[in-house]
Amino acid sequence: MTMVCPSLLLPALLLLLSARAPRVAGVAAPLLTFRDTDPVTGNSVECDRCPPGTYLRSSCTATSPSVCAPCPSGSYTQLWNYINKCLRCGVCGHNQAVKEACAADRDCRCECKQGYFKRDYEVCHRHRDCPAGQGVLSPGTADADTTCHSCSNGTFSDSVSAHSNCSLHKGCDAPGLQLVLKGSSWHDSVCTSCRELRSTDGGDYLKEILPAFFVHQRIHMKRLRRILQKLPTEGGRKTRASGLGLADLQAHINAWVASATATQIRQVPAILTRVGADGAGERLQNKLQRIDSNLQDLCDPRIEGDVIVVAG
Repeated sequence: MTMVCPSLLLPALLLLLSARAPRVAGVAAPLLTFRDTDPVTGNSVECDRCPPGTYLRSSCTATSPSVCAPCPSGSYTQLWNYINKCLRCGVCGHNQAVKEACAADRDCRCECKQGYFKRDYEVCHRHRDCPAGQGVLSPGTADADTTCHSCSNGTFSDSVSAHSNCSLHKGCDAPGLQLVLKGSSWHDSVCTSCRELRSTDGGDYLKEILPAFFVHQRIHMKRLRRILQKLPTEGGRKTRASGLGLADLQAHINAWVASATATQIRQVPAILTRVGADGAGERLQNKLQRIDSNLQDLCDPRIEGDVIVVAG
């Protein structure tokens, strides 16, 4: 995909295109001469035009030919012409990159820079990101946007990306392992064993899907700041969330999740409700209740290493 840079001397360009040239085999042949007036005699004379890459320094007379000069750096002429100044080289627009640099006989050529595509009269737009729960069906190109598709049963995507496709849920099929929480379109499966259950809590299993949960919910930055400030920490020290962008907010929340205890993780649904994210809080609480309910009967304490499947 290419876009010709705009010229800043449009009237002069129109002058080059105004004359009607004869056509040879369907293609217009360049006009190589033009009519002018001899400044000495006042008579009409036929002068040579200047070739591309040059301009007319002085017109011909009855006794001397046209004088052409090369275009200075930063300017060009693309056609046979008789203008007295070359056209200024154009500049690539917003979100564009130079494909071909300007030369004496042509203007620069531009294309959308990496990660962007042409739309709306040569304007370049960023490729869309596929949200969590969707994967990339076809990557964006210079001429087309990213195409997304919903993750099918047995697959998931826990990130926002213009490049990643859906991944298969892990099978938890190693000896002694089974599912404690079935994977969804936006998070992977969670595995456990009876041996692990002796030292873990339902909050520990919720912790595994919590970073993906915040990505999937697409909570507004203002509300994410309030959530970050209310997350419980040792000693009551709070993170200053003012001024943080989306990526920084998610990074801080993920760091908190990584270090949080199961008891602290259990408080997240209530925190979401307190800041006004009632739907998200309810969905997360339902996940936690499902985990807790299933864990009660997961393993028979009389059978060492036994494993039971819990539906998510």
